[in-house]
Amino acid sequence: MALRCVAIDDEPLALELIKTYVARFPGLQLIQVFEDALSGAEYLKQNPVDLLFVDVNMPDITGVELVRSLVASPMIIFTTAYRNYAFESYELQAIDYLLKPIDFSRFTAAVEKAIDFYKYKSATQESISDESIYVYSEYKMIKILLRDIEYIESMGDYLKIYLSGNEKPILTLMTMKKILEKLPEDSFARVHRSFIVALAKIKSIHNRKVNLSSAELPIGDAYSGFINQQKGI
Repeated sequence: MALRCVAIDDEPLALELIKTYVARFPGLQLIQVFEDALSGAEYLKQNPVDLLFVDVNMPDITGVELVRSLVASPMIIFTTAYRNYAFESYELQAIDYLLKPIDFSRFTAAVEKAIDFYKYKSATQESISDESIYVYSEYKMIKILLRDIEYIESMGDYLKIYLSGNEKPILTLMTMKKILEKLPEDSFARVHRSFIVALAKIKSIHNRKVNLSSAELPIGDAYSGFINQQKGI
């Protein structure tokens, strides 16, 4: 089934370009376009869609204000000639942020992320080797395979997600509670107020510490029961 899309931009030429680009994707169906942001916002309140292409800098209301006004927000791809709205796109967890003039290859990458994310949200349960989560990092949605996660570290309002074979962790604005809701309980465990570990990555547990390939993490007093649960390791 094709993703139902709407495009909102006060520049007619920009809308025509989006129409041309969308027409090249069988997986997209552009059902409406609007040059008026208020009309577009009203339509979206009455008609749920899967994906919204929306210009940031428009008269009456900005694209950011429009997205914030929606009760049920679709996946968002912002289009704009200005770079200084990148933080807002991060805050609203947009799929991507495209700078005008929009190159087709860059447009393609954004659309493929949207399609992939939609499939992820709609997917039936798969094996742990194929399961994944999405997090927002560096102004875009990033797909992370669960099998690649070694451990997760809390840094206040942010998390560092450490992956096997990657020296640099992925930084995302998210709480420990929220990430635990995304992770299968039988494959991940919280061992400290600041750490979550992938059970399959544990090499040993000794002296109230969890030993992984790349790190040695403490087991907090509140999580000491974790040691008894892992006697078989």
